[in-house]
Amino acid sequence: MSGKGKGWGICAGIVALSGVLTAQQGTAPALPQADRELSRAIFKQLIEINSQDSNGSVTAAATAMRERLLGAGFPAEDLVLAGPNDRKQNLVAKYRGTGSGLKPILIICHLDVVEARREDWTTNPYEFVEKDGYFYGRGTQDIKEEDADLVTNFIRLKREGWKPKRDIVIALTADEEGGQSNGVDWLLKNRPELMTADFVLNPDAGGVELRQGKPAQMGVEATEKLYADFRLTTANRGGHSSQPRPDNAIYELMHALEKLEAQPFPMELNAVTRAELEATEKVADPARAALIRGVLATPPDMQAVAKFSKDPGDSAVLRTTCVATMLKGGHAPNALPAMAQANVNCRILPGYSQEEIRQKLIALFADPELKIEYVTDSGSAMAMGSERKSAPPPPVREDVFGPLRQVVGEMWPGMPVVPSMSVGASDSIYTMAAGIPSYGVSGIGVDFDDDRAHGKDERLRVESFYSGVEFYYLYLKALTKP
Repeated sequence: MSGKGKGWGICAGIVALSGVLTAQQGTAPALPQADRELSRAIFKQLIEINSQDSNGSVTAAATAMRERLLGAGFPAEDLVLAGPNDRKQNLVAKYRGTGSGLKPILIICHLDVVEARREDWTTNPYEFVEKDGYFYGRGTQDIKEEDADLVTNFIRLKREGWKPKRDIVIALTADEEGGQSNGVDWLLKNRPELMTADFVLNPDAGGVELRQGKPAQMGVEATEKLYADFRLTTANRGGHSSQPRPDNAIYELMHALEKLEAQPFPMELNAVTRAELEATEKVADPARAALIRGVLATPPDMQAVAKFSKDPGDSAVLRTTCVATMLKGGHAPNALPAMAQANVNCRILPGYSQEEIRQKLIALFADPELKIEYVTDSGSAMAMGSERKSAPPPPVREDVFGPLRQVVGEMWPGMPVVPSMSVGASDSIYTMAAGIPSYGVSGIGVDFDDDRAHGKDERLRVESFYSGVEFYYLYLKALTKP
C-alpha cells in the first residue's frame, strides 16, 4: 500500500506524548457563577441561531458574537466580518497583546452546523434545552459550545484587564460542515493578513474523553483523516415494473453497497494511533486493555482486532472508513429504475490520497458498469479524486504543551494527555496546508459512548461545558502570560 508509514519522522516526540504530558497533582478550579451565567447565555444565543447551510445564516451568528465583543469594549477595527456573501460572513476577533513582536495565536472554530430536521428530534434542534444534566440542541457538541467558550473568555480576560504577551485571534467561520464557502479556506486566500499566526489551536479536535461521566484522558489531535465523497451511479434502460429484471439499477447499487459493508478497509496503525492506543491501554478497564494489547501485538491478534472493531469509534481509529450516506433512484412508482445513485463518504487514513481510495473502491466493487466519481466540496462530480493527503503531524512544541501540562494538572490531577488522530476531518487541514502548525485542543468532555455530533438529540453535559470554559480561560492565560 502506497503511503504506509510515510511522513512520521516529525512524530518522534508525539510517540511519547502521553508520558511527557502526564498531569501533575493540583486543585481543580471552578468557573465563577457570573461567568457560568455569561457563557450559558452566549451558548443559548448561538444554539438558537440557525446556521445550517440550506436555510440558515452564519452571518447572523457572527454578527451576534461581534455585538457581544463590542459591548465588552473591543474596538470595532479588531472585530472584522468578512466572507464571500451575505449568509457566509466570518468573524475574526483580535485581543491585542503587549507588542512583544511574537506572532499571534490563532484559534479557529466554525459557526455552522450539520443540517437538522425538527421531525427527527425529540426536542427542537434550534431551541436550547437544559434537562437531566444536559444541554440539548444542534451544535451543542459540534461545535457552538466552543464558540461560546472562546467569546466568553475574550470578554472575561478583557474585563480583568489581562495583557497577553502576544495577540490572540479567534476566527469564527462558515461551512466547515458543508456548503461551498469554507471560512478558514476563504480567509487564508482572501484575507491572509487576518490569519497570520505562529500556531493554530482548533477546539474542533481533541478533547476530554469521559467514561461513565468521569474524565479519563485528554486527547490532543496530532493528525487527522482526510475527507472525501464519492458518487456511485448505476444506469440501464429501465422498463415496466410488471417485468422485473436482475439488472434493476437499484438492485445493482445495493449489491455494491453490500460489498462495502462486508469488506471494511484493513487495520493499519501509524505513529500517532499506536501512541494513542498505548496510552489508552494504561487507563482502560481490564477487558478493554487486553483487547488493545492484542491490537498492538506484532503481529496483531486478529480476534482482538475484530472485537475491538465492533465499536464504531474504535474501528475508525484503525482503518479508513467508507459508508453510504445518501441514496437516490427511480423516477416513477410503476417503472423499473433507469438510474440509482449513492453518496459514499470516506474518512481516509493519513498517507493515502482521495484518488487512491477511489481506485480501491473500484477494485472492491469490481463492476465496470458502476461509475465511481469524486465529488468536490462544491458538489461537482469529477472523474478522478485529488492526490492530496493529510499533512504530517506538527512538532511537539514546549510553548504549546508546557502550558497544557500545567492546566490539565490543575483541573484534572493525574489525567493523561494522549496524542490522537481525529477520525473525522477539521479545518486544520487548511491551516496545516498553509504552513501553520495546528493542534487540536479542547477542555470540553464528551462521553465515549454518547457521541451525538451530527446526530439526533445532540447534547452535552452541563458541567462538561462549564469545565471546558474554565479550561480555555486558564490555558489562554498560561500560553500568553508575560
